[in-house]
Amino acid sequence: MLAELFVEGRLHDPELADLRITVTEVKVSPDLKNASAFVVPFGGGDPEALAQSLNHAAPFLRGEIAHALKLRFAPQIRFHPDKSFDRAQRLDQLFHSPEIARDLGETKDDGRGPNDQDGDDEGGER
Repeated sequence: MLAELFVEGRLHDPELADLRITVTEVKVSPDLKNASAFVVPFGGGDPEALAQSLNHAAPFLRGEIAHALKLRFAPQIRFHPDKSFDRAQRLDQLFHSPEIARDLGETKDDGRGPNDQDGDDEGGER
C-alpha cells in the first residue's frame, strides 16, 4: 500500500515530491499497532534523510492507508533506512578480498578437497 501511495504521487511534501522511493520491507507488530517500513531512495541518495522526511509525513500516510483500506485504526508507521544493501556490498567486498580469495582457493574446482591429493573421495587406505 505504501508503494502505491508513493507511485500515485499523493505526497505533496517538497522534500519528497520528486523522490522515487523503494520500500524494501514492512514489519508489523503482532498487535498491529506499529509498523516499521524500511526504505531506500530509488537510484541512490541519502537513505537517512529519506527516512527522516518520511517520518515527518507518517501521520498523513497513516491516514491515507486507513482510508484506502477502510480501517478504523491503522498502525503507527516508523520509517527506517534499509541498510541491507550496504551490508551485502560489504560482504561482496570481503569475499573478493585477496585474503578471503586465497582461503577459498584451497578447495579445487575438480571436486577434490584440500587433503584429497589423488581425487579419491572415499578417503580409504590403498
